[in-house]
Amino acid sequence: MNKAIGKVTCDLTISVDGYSAGLNQSEKRPFGDDGGDGWGDKLHAWFVESAEENKAEIDRMTAAKAFIMGRNMFGPVRGEWDRQWNGWWGDNPPYHAPVFVLTHYPRDPQPMDGGTTYYFVTDGIESALAQARAAAGDGDVAIQGGATTINQYLAAGLIDELRLHIVPMTLGAGTRLFDGVPPLTLEQVSSRAARLVTHVTYRVLS
Repeated sequence: MNKAIGKVTCDLTISVDGYSAGLNQSEKRPFGDDGGDGWGDKLHAWFVESAEENKAEIDRMTAAKAFIMGRNMFGPVRGEWDRQWNGWWGDNPPYHAPVFVLTHYPRDPQPMDGGTTYYFVTDGIESALAQARAAAGDGDVAIQGGATTINQYLAAGLIDELRLHIVPMTLGAGTRLFDGVPPLTLEQVSSRAARLVTHVTYRVLS
């Protein structure tokens, strides 16, 4: 009997025109210019201002047994690790599971409070997925972003389920989902409209 394995999923908040971040990303404004005044406050207002209304979707975002993210999502440090940056989420990140960070620069694993440990993967997306699958067992693996990392996994045909949180605004420029991704066939699994966002889940067929 073949051992069951979980799905590879991803969650991403995007504007109506498909951008997950605007131009001019920085440490103070990790999502760039989104028309708001601070830390991604307009694009991600649904996550903060309407947390109770969107509790099911928020809970599902951290329900996987292992996670993968790009270096840019982990933090603003570029090049060699010249300071001890441990992510945007403080001492107790919300993942409570292994997180595999894609990078070109080696770094020792970083354990955090609450069961999260960051592992830094230098040999590509397939290696990161293999390590995440091993850590997750029969649980799901979640590709947490950003869009550039998700695009790489989509282009390689490695994502089973795409969960988009679509905010009724346009950005016009920035980091865009599906850039460089060949045409895909998607099957809509569910959708739900909330006050500040519409949640749509697709199964990736090809």
